[in-house]
Amino acid sequence: MDSHLEAYQAIALDIHDTPETSNHEHFACGLLATKLQEEGFEVKVDVAGHPTGFDARYQSKARPTLVFLAEYDALEGLGHGCGHNLFGATSILAGIALKQILDETGGEIRVYGTPGEEGGENGSAKGSFVREGFFKDADAALCVHPSDQHGLTTPTLANDPVDIEFFGKASHAASATEEGINALEAMILAFNGINALRQHLPSDVRINGIITHGGTAANIIPDYTKARFYLRAATRQKLDKISRKVENIVKGAALQTGTTYTFGLFQNRVDNVIPTSLFDEVYRNHLEAFNEKAVLRISLGSTDVGNVSQVIPVIHPHIKISDQLMAGHSLEFKAAACSPQGLASIGLG
Repeated sequence: MDSHLEAYQAIALDIHDTPETSNHEHFACGLLATKLQEEGFEVKVDVAGHPTGFDARYQSKARPTLVFLAEYDALEGLGHGCGHNLFGATSILAGIALKQILDETGGEIRVYGTPGEEGGENGSAKGSFVREGFFKDADAALCVHPSDQHGLTTPTLANDPVDIEFFGKASHAASATEEGINALEAMILAFNGINALRQHLPSDVRINGIITHGGTAANIIPDYTKARFYLRAATRQKLDKISRKVENIVKGAALQTGTTYTFGLFQNRVDNVIPTSLFDEVYRNHLEAFNEKAVLRISLGSTDVGNVSQVIPVIHPHIKISDQLMAGHSLEFKAAACSPQGLASIGLG
């Protein structure tokens, strides 16, 4: 593996230099899929409803079937500030390295290219892979995420990414206000209702939203407004209840103002990660064999690896790419993702 590491580091750098967002990762998808094909995998591109998704397989004998999850999308406006250029390269290297002994051990290796982990239109592709049955005959899924510290798999929050729209009636804001139906007033009521809800929510719930369209001119009663929210909770069951409460608030705002509304997901929902402690113990032991140590991490973020963890055992630890503490989704993280230490993490992972 060490003799081929530079090739995978070059792939990671190329992806870092060519950042692509959710479901537009054509360059990264092509680079990773081509490498897998060159190494003897059967590869299909454009799978599970994602043009930049791929399904790569190498089978020797019967099960077990192990799936390596590859991510390679960038953050809009920032680039690879989450290190997915390393994530994808590490996953294909792991799959290709394990393939070398598969004829002796038996089993099947798959690498799933899963676009849009960061979200967006048709984002969080692992949800699509689960829904379309890509894991129904798999035994376990593996991946490792870049970080500023080594860490084991941690529970994450389930996330419903929703759009809220109100539809009213435009009218002159001074001379014919009585003829208008104000969609912005409805949206403001919805925000205030959600703020009131927060005092009754447990500490593991997070609700964040922005108004993406609030009207066009101050002298026109707004006939259309739109907001985007992330609704998060510790479990899918809890989040389903929260989502219904938020929709009822939206419905109430529409009733108060005479508007109509829509409320719904703009991409795949994201489920909470269920850690597999036995997998993490193996990972911890291997880290320590390389004189590295995992620290306790607490995550209040979300990842669509959670969707996979609901149906088969997964491992989703974190691997250190910098000696400096740094926030994810930052310029510092982006720099670390193409640094010598970041590139070295591919081999360790």
